[in-house]
Amino acid sequence: MKTNHSGMHYLLEGWRLVRQPGLRRYVAIPLLVSCVFFSGAIFGLMHWLEQLIDLLLGYLPAWLDWLRYLLWPIFAVAGVLIIFYSFSLVTNLIAAPFNGMLAEAVEKYLTGQPIETGGWKALARDFIPSLLSELRKLLYFLLRALPLGILFLIPGINIAAPFIWGLFSAWMLVIEYIDYPMANHLLHFSTQRKLLRQRRILSYGFGGSSLLMTMIPFVNFLAMPVSVAGATAMWVGELRDQVQETAA
Repeated sequence: MKTNHSGMHYLLEGWRLVRQPGLRRYVAIPLLVSCVFFSGAIFGLMHWLEQLIDLLLGYLPAWLDWLRYLLWPIFAVAGVLIIFYSFSLVTNLIAAPFNGMLAEAVEKYLTGQPIETGGWKALARDFIPSLLSELRKLLYFLLRALPLGILFLIPGINIAAPFIWGLFSAWMLVIEYIDYPMANHLLHFSTQRKLLRQRRILSYGFGGSSLLMTMIPFVNFLAMPVSVAGATAMWVGELRDQVQETAA
């Protein structure tokens, strides 16, 4: 039965769920992967921005050096959105099979009903399919990200580009995380996107909340497992019955 909660509600629910004794053990590997890659992302972002701004200002007269203070916030927002989401793709690619198990455990915790196709045997069996699913999402991202990236190079429009990219990133993150519980029920990528488009406010609310979480230092280490748990709660509370009603 649909409860009509907001997307942010389900991300907060994910925070609650990953702290439950029966679920904490499923968070360990995704958390370790997140810590390693997000630490690298933070360091790389700061270094990349400094180098880029120095390069751009090198072509301008010295008296225009004050533009550094204008370029930093614009490029910082764009860099955070691009680099953090890119590293989210990498961490999810590596942790995909374990995220599937976390989604399975959360759904069992919420419903009391196990998914018969899950477990450690399923982890071994589905390791390659999980990676292929992540690569398919990566291709979906790249085919849309590259044209959107051009907006940063167009004078005037590049001011709005970080906000457009933010909406796109929110959409990609909800696609990324809802895939785990829905794939456990053998729902294809195209079906997932169709279902999310029917609930755009819910989808963008969840994806936007997850995006904000990835932008908070140290908190972002938990963004992946919390988002997987929250997306599973959203699947159980909002989307599962919708799929069943459509199939009926």
